[in-house]
Amino acid sequence: MTATAPLTTTTTNAQASSTINSGLASVANNYQTFLSLLTTQLSNQDPLSPMDTSQFTQQLTQMTGVEQQLLSNQLLQQLVNQSSSSSNLTNAVGLIGKNVTVDGDTSQLSGGQATWEFSLPSAPASMTVNVVDANNNIVWSGPVTSTGSGGQTFTWNGQNQSGVQQTDGGLYTLTITAKDASGAKITPTTTLQGTATAIQTVNGQTMVTVGTTQVPLSSIIGVSSTSSTSST
Repeated sequence: MTATAPLTTTTTNAQASSTINSGLASVANNYQTFLSLLTTQLSNQDPLSPMDTSQFTQQLTQMTGVEQQLLSNQLLQQLVNQSSSSSNLTNAVGLIGKNVTVDGDTSQLSGGQATWEFSLPSAPASMTVNVVDANNNIVWSGPVTSTGSGGQTFTWNGQNQSGVQQTDGGLYTLTITAKDASGAKITPTTTLQGTATAIQTVNGQTMVTVGTTQVPLSSIIGVSSTSSTSST
């Protein structure tokens, strides 16, 4: 499989939105404080020397101007977010029909098998995998032979511990227990593979449907035109 750089968008839009919202909240608090002080000032001004009208108007104009500027920035940011979402959706359409690798540990049983990829930081002396169904029941468990450290593939034939073939369409999670020669635990990084079948925007986030599972576009870490996995 040919890995590509993660398909992610920067956090600039989220950071900008946070800054604008913080600014609006600050202006709202300052505006209320300003009105409170102004009311107190008007209530206690010297009748013989009332507050300068031009100064009063200038203060209101300044506060309103800042508020309007932040609201304008907020509207512009919304347009940028919409444009970015649309761009992500358009770019992601090319994934449909491709075999993708997703950062995660849940795979769909399809065509009588489910495949996961994982990476080990060091070579294990022993390794056991569990295939767990959506109800958290262990469907299959057994030792597997590792090829050492680095990237590897595990393909489950869809049969439970009794050899009964499970129905396609179910979602299964892979858990791996690996230990080195001294008995110390080795923590793997697990990914899964599947065919991208649909792209859509959900709550402003571009989601890719892999089998029947929706995953964020940013969780896809590899793309290939055809499957390159082998059974274990």
